[in-house]
Amino acid sequence: MKKAPLYSRSRHRPGSPTRPEMAALARDTSTATSSPSTDPAEPEPAAPDGKPTRRHRVRNFLVRHRAPMWAAAAVLLIMSGGIAQHALFAPARVLTQEDIDGAVKQTLAKEVLPSPYARAYAAIRPSVVRIVGTDDDKDDKEEAAAKHEDPKLHSRSTGTGVVIIDNGTILTNLHVVVGSKRIRVTFFDGHESDAMLVGAQPENDLAVLRAKSLPDDLQAATMRGTGDLIPGDEVLAVGFPFGIGPSASGGVISGLKRSFRAPEGERLTNLIQFDAAANPGNSGGPLVTMDGAVVGIVTAILNPGEQGTFIGIGFAVPIENAAAAAGMPPF
Repeated sequence: MKKAPLYSRSRHRPGSPTRPEMAALARDTSTATSSPSTDPAEPEPAAPDGKPTRRHRVRNFLVRHRAPMWAAAAVLLIMSGGIAQHALFAPARVLTQEDIDGAVKQTLAKEVLPSPYARAYAAIRPSVVRIVGTDDDKDDKEEAAAKHEDPKLHSRSTGTGVVIIDNGTILTNLHVVVGSKRIRVTFFDGHESDAMLVGAQPENDLAVLRAKSLPDDLQAATMRGTGDLIPGDEVLAVGFPFGIGPSASGGVISGLKRSFRAPEGERLTNLIQFDAAANPGNSGGPLVTMDGAVVGIVTAILNPGEQGTFIGIGFAVPIENAAAAAGMPPF
């Protein structure tokens, strides 16, 4: 008699792992369980000696103090932004007088600036003219002397003038042109022209001329009043001493409201006394301050001797009187 077949009581279903497979799966599970966790919240294993590693301690600290660390990072970010904003928008430092003096010293050390006299001369030179007054029988001789600057022939007829209006109006001394039959003026650029006498003020030895032809871009001088002048102020006399020039000589104002009587002329009053060198031929030229402005018209020199050359005392008519002679309003 055949025995009935025996069946397993396990509810094994097709596709389920066999016992050997289950055993292998168990081994794999055991190995996976023993591997380090990748969860950031899981602590790392200790070192072989049982103590936590440095990385372990830092990681645990960051995990435990996550909120305070985020707060500290936020505060640091805000502070960095404030510092950057202050650096970008902070007001510039105010310059002190010491800063300015230091900058000026550095500039002066690097380049030599022109002297005040040189700047004053450059300002007035385009307005200064040579004046030659001649008689009919001396035209050729006097003009040749003017061109060749022969000092021996200029003691009487050669003088200086200054353009005060760009229409060719020129101020000079009356004694430079009085008695002349012909008046010739030479401008800054070499242009020559006849001129006529259009005004005179004998009490101040002043004459007003008008040139018949003008150079291009004629420049009139700047004039200023004498009310703020004091002895010791620097001045420059520009002219054609003995026909040589234009020549510049520097000095100071020696006094104000002086009087002087020329041997052959009237007594002049309210004069500016100065010590810048002046000689025959400087008459009618401008007396200039360091800003290049005309404050007077050189009119006389004092020399008790007979040579009539400069010994340190010159006189100029204040520009207020000279302007009145030209019909200009007082300063």
